[in-house]
Amino acid sequence: MRLYTSEDLIRKPEDISHSHFSNYQAFLEKLADKQDRFPCIPAVQGSSLKHFRFGFLPRPGNVHAVETLADLLGQYSHSYKGFGRYTSLILLFENDKERSVADYEYLFWKLLTDLHDSDSFNWPAEIPVHPSEPLWEFCFHGERYFIYTATPSHHKRKSRSFPCFLLAFTPRWAFERFTSQPYALSIKEKIRQRLTAYDEVPPHPDLNTYGQGDNFEAKQYFLREDQTSSQSCPFHPKQR
Repeated sequence: MRLYTSEDLIRKPEDISHSHFSNYQAFLEKLADKQDRFPCIPAVQGSSLKHFRFGFLPRPGNVHAVETLADLLGQYSHSYKGFGRYTSLILLFENDKERSVADYEYLFWKLLTDLHDSDSFNWPAEIPVHPSEPLWEFCFHGERYFIYTATPSHHKRKSRSFPCFLLAFTPRWAFERFTSQPYALSIKEKIRQRLTAYDEVPPHPDLNTYGQGDNFEAKQYFLREDQTSSQSCPFHPKQR
């Protein structure tokens, strides 16, 4: 398995299925839409500047899904700083059978836990092990990541809707430029304004800023259609 750049995918490579390539094109169109503007401004920048890397996976329930995911994220973790400040790893799963949002939520946390279990690197000492801590975030190969998910079953929350199951891993390093005041407040407000206009439901109450005492990253990785969230995080870390 390999990572692809936008240049690699200008024309459909022979090793990419038609459904994968169609979903890749849908992703570009979603972020490039000038009328219905995607809320995450850094993501729009990353796509426009071609800082993203892309990976293609089998159906999320496939026995090889975790192995492929670990391979692609491992490759990315070793080299992402050379891809540009707006980089993310965009992972597109093969089109799947019809599932509910709850089914995708279960699949996501199972994938993430299995991915964590496969990691041969130690969890960074400075990052709490349990998601109940405000400074917790998912780590792989020693790198810290924010994870965005989108599914075909999201409809009202259009910012989390996509034709296939999609994961985007963004390294914490890429967010550092957005943490300085007053720029951070300005970009956060613009994103929230876009989000309010884009979705058919209000912004989810779990959306918050990393580092704040009432922030919990795990709750933001997978947002439900309504305003609810899981009372306990399904992610269970390995013992150090």
